Amino acid sequence: MPDMPEMAAKTAPVLVTGGTGTLGRVVVPLLREAGRTVRVLSRRGGESGGGIEHVAADLLKGEDLEAALEGVETVLHLAGGSKGDDEATRHLVRAAQRAGVEHLVYISVIGADKLPLGYFRAKLGAEQAISESGIPWTTLRAAQFHDLALTVVEKMAKLPVVPAPGGLRWQPVDARDVAARLVELALARPAGLVPDLTGPAVYGLGDLSRGYLQARGKRRMMLPVRMPGKIGRAYRAGENLTLEGASVGGRTWEDFLAERVAA
Repeated sequence: MPDMPEMAAKTAPVLVTGGTGTLGRVVVPLLREAGRTVRVLSRRGGESGGGIEHVAADLLKGEDLEAALEGVETVLHLAGGSKGDDEATRHLVRAAQRAGVEHLVYISVIGADKLPLGYFRAKLGAEQAISESGIPWTTLRAAQFHDLALTVVEKMAKLPVVPAPGGLRWQPVDARDVAARLVELALARPAGLVPDLTGPAVYGLGDLSRGYLQARGKRRMMLPVRMPGKIGRAYRAGENLTLEGASVGGRTWEDFLAERVAA
């Protein structure tokens, strides 16, 4: 017979920040399939039901977090944006400390500690806020999602000539592969910084564009361009890649494209 702390852990709701986003929409059903009650934090909240409770809170302002964290032992911090992730995470960490959270799981990005871009610096700041919080933690760095790659190449494909930045390579990974790994980590013991998660292949951005154009039956001229400065050097050096020691998702860019085109 399980002891009382174990039973409490299984009945306590799991808080998912960003539970209505690209990743959260996959994570939440997986948690429900695992038998967990889920509390979804978003700025606007939503209608609760089916073992899923929606709460409204603002991470960037640090508002209404105490109520969202009441009775929570595990937090999956998936919320993110183009800027401010470090500050939002510091607000979450302080509220989680007061609430007695026992496991904080964070999704970060490969290259957070290497690429000289504000987005990556904010992700690293968020990682540090969590690792220095005193709360047991797990952080997974993942490659760019297929969804982001699709957004980028769709926009570029609207141009009469599609730029192909030399040396810019991605390892796009499927959000479903990331979600499955995060749920596995959330239901296990805190593990610190775990191996990165990448997609099964490395592509130049021009390759991703060509694959998209072919799937759509479109033709565009491709123009090789050189990325200047520190950012260009970092990408050419592969600072955004993990070529050894990573976990690898199973769904390819080609599989993802075929599904989206069919839809």
